[in-house]
Amino acid sequence: MVERTARATWNGALPSGDGSLALGSGAFEGPYDFRSRFEEGEATNPEELLGAAHAGCFSMALAGELDRADYDPDSVETEATVHLEEGEDGWTITRSHLDTVVEVEGIDDEEFQSLAEEAKENCPVSRALGVEKTLDAELR
Repeated sequence: MVERTARATWNGALPSGDGSLALGSGAFEGPYDFRSRFEEGEATNPEELLGAAHAGCFSMALAGELDRADYDPDSVETEATVHLEEGEDGWTITRSHLDTVVEVEGIDDEEFQSLAEEAKENCPVSRALGVEKTLDAELR
């Protein structure tokens, strides 16, 4: 079993307070606040970090799927857009959309799309997310 940690600190009331987020590895530490989360602030937010986790996990999973199918990808670049919406029950993450561009030789688009869908459904972060996951995958 592998365990990973992250830490969050919040100071003050919700709309006027601020906080910091840090990864246990020390690779990232940064501020977050109400504005960066629910408006257009300059700091980070939990959804952005979730998007980074989803994009990274999916990219590795797709590289693995391609490798198992005997393709050697040159690169897998993925951007995740996490949708945070306010509803009757409050704020909810409703969807994570992945946009990926992959450079790999010798594969046709139909097989590529199938492997990309497999990676989207089965990467560990996708499996942890109980929300809709969508994908646009481009082969180069």
